[in-house]
Amino acid sequence: MQYVENILKTIGNTPLIKLNKITAEIDALVLAKVEYFNPGSSVKDRMALKMVEDAEADGRLKPGGTIVEGTSGNTGMGLALAAIVKGYKLICVSTDKQSKEKFDILRAVGAEVIVCPTNVAPDDPRSYYSTSKRIAEETPNAWYVNQYDNPSNAVAHYEQTGPEIWKQTDGKITHFVVGVGTGGTISGVAKYLKEKNPDIKIWGIDTYGSVFKKYHETGIFDEKEIYPYITEGIGEDILPENVDFDLIDAFEKVTDKDAAVYTRKLAREEGIFAGNSCGAAVKGVLQLKKHFGPDDVVVVLLHDSGSRYVGKMYNDDWMKEKGFLE
Repeated sequence: MQYVENILKTIGNTPLIKLNKITAEIDALVLAKVEYFNPGSSVKDRMALKMVEDAEADGRLKPGGTIVEGTSGNTGMGLALAAIVKGYKLICVSTDKQSKEKFDILRAVGAEVIVCPTNVAPDDPRSYYSTSKRIAEETPNAWYVNQYDNPSNAVAHYEQTGPEIWKQTDGKITHFVVGVGTGGTISGVAKYLKEKNPDIKIWGIDTYGSVFKKYHETGIFDEKEIYPYITEGIGEDILPENVDFDLIDAFEKVTDKDAAVYTRKLAREEGIFAGNSCGAAVKGVLQLKKHFGPDDVVVVLLHDSGSRYVGKMYNDDWMKEKGFLE
C-alpha cells in the first residue's frame, strides 16, 4: 500500500515545469519550480517544518506550546500544518495589506489571526514585527518563530530545495531567479548551488518600495527607498539576517503593475495558477533576458498558489481599481 504517515510527509519534491508562451522571447530553457504543489500551497512549508523541528530538538518549543509568528500568510499556513500534526496552538500576526483569502485560510486551519497596520515603522509597537514579539513574550509556553532571522529558514532550502533543483536539472542549471522576502529561499538555494558550481548566477527579484537592491549595490540602507507597495511576499523595509547578500549576484526590481499582470499571464498562457510574487519573478526573468544564452538553463521559483489572490490580482474590478487593467 502506498501512503504517507501524515500531511507533513508530502512536503518537497515539487516539479520543474518548462515555460513556453510567456518566455517565448527568451533564448534559453526556462523552467519553473512550482512550489504550490506543497500541501500548504507554498514554498514556505519547507522552512516552517524545519524551524518547528529544530525548535523542538533544542527545547525552544515544548509540548503543548504556542507558536507565534509574524507572517504575510504562507509561512503561517506551513506552521499551521505542523501545529495540527504535532499538537501546538498557533497565533499568526499579519498586516492589513495581505489578501483576505490568506486570513480566511489560516483561520480555517485553526490559527488565531491578528491583523496590524502595514504603513508603520518596523519598530513601531503597532507593527506586525513588534506585535508578534510582544504576544510571544506575554503568552505562557510560547515560541516566537522569527522567520526573518531564524537560520533554520535558509538551512531548509540548503538541505531540500537546492539539491532538488540540482538533481532535476542534472546539474545543468546556469541561473536561479527568485523573489526575496525573508531571504531564506534565495540564500539556502544559492549556498547549495554555488558549492556545486560557483558560476551559477543568482538573481533576486525585488519590488519598488523595498531596500534590497540599493543595499546590495551600495551597502547603504536608504530609508528613502521605503514606501508602501502592493506586491505581496517580496521586498522588505528591514534587512533580515537570512538574506546573504554575498551569495546574490544582482537584484532586479519589478513594478506592482507588472507583477499583477504577469501573475494573470502565467495562468492564462501556461495554465500555472500561481501567486502574486510569481508574476514578479517571471517578469524579472523577462527583464533579465539579455543575460541568458541558448545553452543556459534558467530556473525561476514560483512561491505560492493563485488561490490566495482570487480577490485581488485575479479579480478584474480590483485590477481596474488599481489601474492595472485597461
